[in-house]
Amino acid sequence: MFIVAFAPFSFAQIVVPSDGSDGALNITSNAVIDLSQAVTGSWSANNSANAGRGIYDPTVWAVVFKYSSVTIASNATITFNNHPSTAPVVWLVSGNVTINGTISLNGQDIAPVPLLAVPGPGGFRGGSGNIGGGAGNGAGFGPGAINAYSYYVYGEGNYGQSVGFNGFVGSPPYGNPSLIPLLGGSGGYGINDSWGGAAGGGAMLIACADTLTLNGTVQANGGNYTENWVGWDVAGSGGGIRLVANQLSGSGIVTCYGGVGNWLPGGFGRIRIERVTDNSNFQIVPDPSLLPLTNGTTPIIWMPSTGPAVAIETIGGLPAPADPRSSFGALGPDVTLPLVTNTTVTVLTTNVEAQSVVTVRLTPRSSGGLIDTVASVDQTLSSSPLVIRWIANVPTYSGYQAMVVHVVRP
Repeated sequence: MFIVAFAPFSFAQIVVPSDGSDGALNITSNAVIDLSQAVTGSWSANNSANAGRGIYDPTVWAVVFKYSSVTIASNATITFNNHPSTAPVVWLVSGNVTINGTISLNGQDIAPVPLLAVPGPGGFRGGSGNIGGGAGNGAGFGPGAINAYSYYVYGEGNYGQSVGFNGFVGSPPYGNPSLIPLLGGSGGYGINDSWGGAAGGGAMLIACADTLTLNGTVQANGGNYTENWVGWDVAGSGGGIRLVANQLSGSGIVTCYGGVGNWLPGGFGRIRIERVTDNSNFQIVPDPSLLPLTNGTTPIIWMPSTGPAVAIETIGGLPAPADPRSSFGALGPDVTLPLVTNTTVTVLTTNVEAQSVVTVRLTPRSSGGLIDTVASVDQTLSSSPLVIRWIANVPTYSGYQAMVVHVVRP
């Protein structure tokens, strides 16, 4: 007698840090998820008391939902209202994700003055149109905005690619193929005819411990130029989409297009796909960066503590807030300066080499182009981890201005 024992087949899932405390997301008709309703706290905290609202964690700059499963019906479209920080969206799902409808993080098309086009969550605003009374049009916001103004304006935003034409060179790509950290697209230049530039597409991570089935659409496209004026190219760039799953299936669409311009589009965004098994036939634009995973692995969700980090420390001797909002409105400024033509900005970097290029970008709310100032090393504060203070003398305008820091490592 031969006795054969058969062990049950087991399939090891990837490990996604989700306790499912936001419950199951089941969307059967068009819905808007209001990210401003998220509670502020640690993304890893149990959110049962506020299930479905998510957690805004400023330390990782994301609104995080920890779902048990996600189902989006074929006739349903999900859009988002931004959190006041305009942070990107992260879905950590302990079960399956099925998307037969549409998830849209598109940037807004050009906006009438005095409004600024609203980005998808994680993206950047479009530039201001010509308000009049001395408040002229201005550059778009974000690392990929362009400082351009002429009859043939090539003022589109860029992100994962640099769009240029007829000798004009667009801004260089920013971010990285891993989409860690998670960033969206940049805005287009303002139009000198009472219209502001279009906004950048948003950014989203969907991490699924089991099977992600996509037969619908996930999109984070840049906003479009929609006026019939020759020569204006003020579209927003595409945003960022990162999909992580144990198994992929379906034949859906994933896009991070740049917005439509009159001559040139906005630049493509970035797409990242990580999976163990791929049974999908997705249509993806632009081409994604790919990372095979192994059974049981824990994907990297956030920047590791040993990774690089950068933050503005002081502006004009005043401490910068840990969670700036750049609201340009009733909330008031993050930092108030006297009327000066230049101000000193200090920047702290962690795990960033001294040979890096640290650039402080200042963009006015209106009436002026963006200004890039390269910072110099001021002092090494620590060797392990490597913490360096940088200093820059930044020209300023009167009125509201936004400031971002961009680091290019050697």
